[in-house]
Formats: sequence, structure tokens, C-alpha cells
Amino acid sequence: MTDPVYVLGGAQTDFARNWTKEGLGLFDMFAEILPATLSDAGVDATEVEVIHVGNLAGELFSGQAQLGGMVVAAEPGLDGVPSTRHEAACASGGTAVLAACADIQSGRYDVALVVGVELMRNVSAQTAAEHLGSAAWAGREAVDATFPWPALFAEIATEYDRRYGLDHVELGRFAEIAFGNGATNNLAQTRDWDFPEGSFDENDDVNPVVEGLLRKTDCGRITDGAAGVILAGPKFAQAWAERNGRALEDEANIAGFGHRTATLLLADKLEQSADADYMFPHLRGAVEDAYRRAGITGVEDLDVAEIHDCFTINGLVTLEHIGVAAPGKGGQAVTQEVIGRNGSLPVNPGGGLLSNGHPVGATGVRMVLDAAKQVTGRAGEHQIDGARTALTVNIGGSFTTAVSTVVTRGVR
Repeated sequence: MTDPVYVLGGAQTDFARNWTKEGLGLFDMFAEILPATLSDAGVDATEVEVIHVGNLAGELFSGQAQLGGMVVAAEPGLDGVPSTRHEAACASGGTAVLAACADIQSGRYDVALVVGVELMRNVSAQTAAEHLGSAAWAGREAVDATFPWPALFAEIATEYDRRYGLDHVELGRFAEIAFGNGATNNLAQTRDWDFPEGSFDENDDVNPVVEGLLRKTDCGRITDGAAGVILAGPKFAQAWAERNGRALEDEANIAGFGHRTATLLLADKLEQSADADYMFPHLRGAVEDAYRRAGITGVEDLDVAEIHDCFTINGLVTLEHIGVAAPGKGGQAVTQEVIGRNGSLPVNPGGGLLSNGHPVGATGVRMVLDAAKQVTGRAGEHQIDGARTALTVNIGGSFTTAVSTVVTRGVR
């Protein structure tokens, strides 16, 4: 990347909330997250020049499209600002962030609002699963599954086991770390949950099988929520820093990115990688692109990572693709506490998708926000001491879309 894109601030809703039970919907999410995002960034709505919205399935869950117009309805100060909605399954938020970065670096605009939103708890669990199944190849995979995504990620776990061997102790420990981290996050969906003894073991009573090798605590939950960030180019960011009495070199910026897309069917992806070093080579490529563009060598230059762990197997596989461990060795990195708060690379200190929650369109935006907070020392109870460089990895579908960013303090 040439010029840096600064992250001036942002906000996240409480991911534990069930908005439907409060009699609220998508508009109310926007009405809450937009002023919170602008306020945290210290930017007025009239200064925003372009809007990018991340959302997977507003039409399916709420019967609502044209979310760009709903943003303006919720914040009239944005009237007339160009707005685009982005869909890339669970990487919808990540692609919205990258589109905003492209707008800024092209010189078209200098200040962008990125907001991700998903309302999913307004329908039954079965209906939600069916709606989310639209991000797989409808009618061609997981056709007999009650819950499509646990079934597809169970297939990944089975293939991983076939290639390398998989001990559920490794998945259980990944989950235990995630839920432990989320307990310190006052916006996390599971912060108040209790986990009886055996919750992370192969215990059929408290941790029953959901699909294949995956058990209850291996699986993320349906979540409502929104997240927003304000991004800016150097010119606006410098003026912003001066008017707020801040030093621009102390602010967060997106220093590098990677974005790659593979074919849609999971079976095709696994077949293509049968003889490859990595199970998902395009994911490895997206991460390497982010490292290269940020001017860093690799995982050894990171202080913290926000990775996509909608399922424990997803998290374990991603650890290998970012370089924490060699293929087939991710579980060892987990059980050896490499990814814990005091490990060599703390991962998802706010709980990740498993614990913080996964409102699909908001996740990629939330990751960038949390990474920016980490590198500027604003992460509160889940701050990693001395963090200056963070990685985000946002995945869509069965590893179909891969979006990665490197967020740093100061310009490298």
C-alpha cells in the first residue's frame, strides 16, 4: 500500500443483546452505531465523504435491502453521501473495509464511514441456519444438514484429521481460551456464561456433538450486532490530529491488506489442495499479501491477531495459515499456550467470534476496530501490553473469501 489509511475511531454494539426482544430492528442498530462511531472518532457526519456497508442477509432475515439508504435515514447528516453495500458472506465487513481503503487511496475521497450490521436473532435457530446456508452453494452442499455451517466445518475437521490427525483436546483448549478472553470483554455475547466442568471435553452431557468432530463449544452462536469505523487519508488525518491535539504517528493505520477468493464448493477447494502445503492456499496467499504490503516479514513481527474462529477448527486452521505453526501443528500451538494472553502471539484477546459473537456483516469491521484499539493502547481489559502491530483475518463461507489486514501504530 502506498499512503496509509488511518483508523480514527469506531464503536461496537453489545453483542449479547437480542434486538427483536427489545422491539428493535436494523434501523435501530444503525441509529445506535452511527453516532457512537462518529463520536468515538471525533468526526462530524458532514465530514464523511463515502459510506461502505457490510451485510450478508438483510433481505432474508428482515426483508430489507437498500441498507445504504437506511444509513442516511438513521443519520440525516449523511444525506447525499455515496453509499455501497458489500456482501461476501462472513467476510462482508472485511470487504467493506477494503473498498473504503481503495476509495481513500485512489484519491476519490478522504474520509470514509464503514459500518457492518446483521440482525439474526429475529427468527428461529433453524430458520437462521437456513438463511446463513445461502453463503454455501445452495442445493449442492450440506443439502441434508439441519445446520449447514456446522456440517461443512465438520467436513473440514474430518479432512484435517485425515491429513494430519486431530485431537479434540486441541479444539477444546482453543475454545476454553476464547471464552476465557471473552469474559473480560463487556460487549461480548458470552461474557456472563457459565461453563460447567467438562464443557470443553468430549463430554456428551455438557458438550454434546453437534456435527461430526465438532461439539457444542466448538461452534459459534447466532448474534445480533453492528460495528463501525471511520477511516481517513493522510491529509484529513493530519488536520484531525492537529485539531484534537494528537500526534498522527501515535494513531492506528491499515498498513497492508490481502484479499483472495476461491471456488465456492468446499469439496472443490479441498480437492484442489490435496497435494498442496496448505489446506487453503488462497488464505495463505491473502495473509502473505498483507504482510508484504505492510512491509513486515511475517508472524514474528506481530504483537496480536484477530482471526476468524466461528468454529474452533476454523481458528486452528487459520493459525497455521498465518504462520503461527506449520500445517498440521496448529493444535500444538494452542495446547502450548502460544495464543494465550501471555503467549508469543495473543489471539482474539476480546474473545473472537466464539465468545465476542459473530453478527456476520459486522465481524470484519469489528476486527479492524479491535486491532486499532490494541495498537493504540485503547483495548481496556483485554489490552495486550506493548502491542504495535496487529493482524486481522476475516473469512467468508467455507474459506471461500479471505480478507486480511495489518494494522499498526505509526507508519512503517
